Amino acid sequence: MHALRPGIYCIAAGGLDISPTMIGLIDCNNFFVSCERVFHPRLIGRPVVVMSNGDGCAVAMSNEAKALGITRGVPIYQIRDIIRRHNVITVHGDHRLYGDLSARVMSTIEELVPDIEIYSVDECFIHFPPGTIEQTEQLAREIVKRVRRNVGIPTSLGIAPTKTLAKIAASFAKKYPAYRAVCVMDTDEKRRKALALTDIRSVWGIGRRLTPRLQQVGIERAIDLADFSESQVTTLLNVTGRRTWLELNGHPCIERETEPEHKQICSSRSFTPALETIEQLHEAVSSFITIASRKLRRQHSCARGVTVFLRTNHFRTDQPQYNRSTFVTLEEATADLMTLTKAAISGIDAIFRRGYMYRKIGVIITDIIPDSAAQPSLFTSPEDRERRKRLMRLLDTLNANPRTPDSLKVATCPLRQPPAPAPSATKPAISLFLSCRNLSAPD
Repeated sequence: MHALRPGIYCIAAGGLDISPTMIGLIDCNNFFVSCERVFHPRLIGRPVVVMSNGDGCAVAMSNEAKALGITRGVPIYQIRDIIRRHNVITVHGDHRLYGDLSARVMSTIEELVPDIEIYSVDECFIHFPPGTIEQTEQLAREIVKRVRRNVGIPTSLGIAPTKTLAKIAASFAKKYPAYRAVCVMDTDEKRRKALALTDIRSVWGIGRRLTPRLQQVGIERAIDLADFSESQVTTLLNVTGRRTWLELNGHPCIERETEPEHKQICSSRSFTPALETIEQLHEAVSSFITIASRKLRRQHSCARGVTVFLRTNHFRTDQPQYNRSTFVTLEEATADLMTLTKAAISGIDAIFRRGYMYRKIGVIITDIIPDSAAQPSLFTSPEDRERRKRLMRLLDTLNANPRTPDSLKVATCPLRQPPAPAPSATKPAISLFLSCRNLSAPD
């Protein structure tokens, strides 16, 4: 082993022969900014700030912007001088794009390691198969390489025996270039030296609320907490804090989080500028239904109804106000995209009124039940129902594939062509469109 930074070591030819069950945490670097750079290479190397939906504050920054002192959550008006002085590029956040690229990142990881646990839009835990440390590190580097090649997103990957230690290792992989994006914490010596360099407030599970209490008893670094006795920790912290203490000492105790089944699924957005034509509203609700129905199918459920709502900007007292919603009951519970889109469009047609500027539009899929509990309609043939299910499986498979991202959609979705992707990203040759009105599913 050879030292790269004081107290932190990187895997070399030595180390453990056989690893325990190792957990990885892969983190997309400056994810929102990296997504923008995939489609706008001119942003590479420039200070970039991604703004919130209303352009009110900074939600993500490039490393160049962070070096100027710009922090997450700061109101844009407070940094106008910095933006002008340093030619900082501000970008309107496109969370639909970020969600799509996140799905591509996760599917690329799953091609190499099927056992993953998605933690957030830009992070996931990886449960590596048993093997030598060298094999685990080699696989980790292949994951980082493939995500960068297939999706264009740079990542950092930390590997350790517990989730809490893996997050610390990932922070070192991101902070120190000498790790080449992968940091492996496989010995107790590495664990202790990493904890000695980690501020207690940055430890997963501690946060701002517990930090002052720990600092009152002299805990400033993660190693200080790890060296406390069990009786001291029990007196000082709650059950969650004790789990963090165990994890810092190399004992995995944070169980796998299973995604809860949603009782209702909402997809909505505030528009600037506001929408005013029925065609614009059709495009909006079609996009929202596409997102919501994908979540519905992912949890193996179906729905018996769709709520559609719209409203004007109640802060604009100089404009006429309108706020309506409607519930559309389906003939049978379904997760079929075309059926749900048709229902949402009929709902928006029923409540739309001309002469208003619509600020917020959304859909809510309700009355959700498991697939196995769905009662089929007498007016739908079993053959047609099975064809629709096969079509939805094909749609989800194609749209989740990094080589054919979002290539299949309903015809009422907006026909926007994204900017040319980076050379490493594979662009589908053609986009196919499904009509939710007259299309019968293919055999």
